[in-house]
Amino acid sequence: MFFAPFRLCGNVDLSAGASLPQEAAKAQKSTMIHVGIIGAGNISETHARAAREIAGVEIAAVYGQNHDKAVRLAQDYGAVAFDSFDAFLNFKPMDLVMIGSPSGLHADHGIAAATRGLHVLVEKPIDVTTERVDALISACEQAKVKLGVFFQDRVAPDIVKLKDLIANGTLGQPILVSARVKWYRPPEYYGDSRWRGKKALDGGGALMNQGIHTVDLLLWLMGDVRRVSAQAATALHQIEVEDTLVATLAFANGALGTLEATTAAYPGYKRRLEVTGSAGTIILEHDRIIAVDLKTPNPNIVLTSEESANASASSPVVSDVSGHRKLLENFIQAIQTAGIPHCSGQEGRRSVELVQVIYESARTSHFVCPLVRSETLTEAAQS
Repeated sequence: MFFAPFRLCGNVDLSAGASLPQEAAKAQKSTMIHVGIIGAGNISETHARAAREIAGVEIAAVYGQNHDKAVRLAQDYGAVAFDSFDAFLNFKPMDLVMIGSPSGLHADHGIAAATRGLHVLVEKPIDVTTERVDALISACEQAKVKLGVFFQDRVAPDIVKLKDLIANGTLGQPILVSARVKWYRPPEYYGDSRWRGKKALDGGGALMNQGIHTVDLLLWLMGDVRRVSAQAATALHQIEVEDTLVATLAFANGALGTLEATTAAYPGYKRRLEVTGSAGTIILEHDRIIAVDLKTPNPNIVLTSEESANASASSPVVSDVSGHRKLLENFIQAIQTAGIPHCSGQEGRRSVELVQVIYESARTSHFVCPLVRSETLTEAAQS
């Protein structure tokens, strides 16, 4: 959706001097969407760049615990910087906040914003435990504000195409899915951060932080998971959480899957997803379909040659903000039309729940059944 700023049109009488332009400025201001940014690191820069690309959206205020970074970000985007969170939340005008603070603070910051009547759009993961996520969802529901999550894979053209191909039966009955997130982060990625690799604020390691996009993608494409088995290790980095994890998944639709996530695979490789069904296989690398092998070829499936410029495999910096921009546009549309965001709070919760279950399996070395009713646990364990 494109939000056009206020424009004067038709025959205009300027005999009243400056008063009409002032009224026009007031009208334009009233049609603007005013955004506050919580956090001042790499991802908040991404949020700011995405917002700047949308006509009719203005960055109003920035809050970050690192005030120097907050000031720089605010100066770059014509906003006001705050070192007081309460003062930031009370700033007017402001319609919504985009949260890019450490993952374990997302719910706290979102709840505080919701109680002020501000809509809440959160960077992934929505938070680091389902208990915290549920508190945020409840607060937004009580305040009657929208809650959304930045999972930009859901708007990548080839990934949307892949979802359609699976949903319309082009692949036949799903049989096997393999997801590999073999990325690399140097020691300073963790060492220079006050929160990365810390259980309380990061919630986990390679899976919760880097692999969460692919966890969301698997759930979005394949549906619920019925059973999980996993192993994790801290193989390379001096951190509190895992930098390497492998899991096997049994989906409710009958498919089996494997998931690998690491930040220890030098120099870092493109995320790869292979989906096999009874009618063939489709392979995705990063955000682009690179192979379609079907028993009955489909001439309507055309492979694209371009992919996102983001070097996620080896860098946390997001250079292509088009996905974030599309999700912000969609979120604003949901606010204006009383609709549901493309990735709502409830959708964002699903990936956190599955990550928690995978961690439980890795910790206990047991199969875990995450998304089945308690009365079916015995049956699932015996199957």
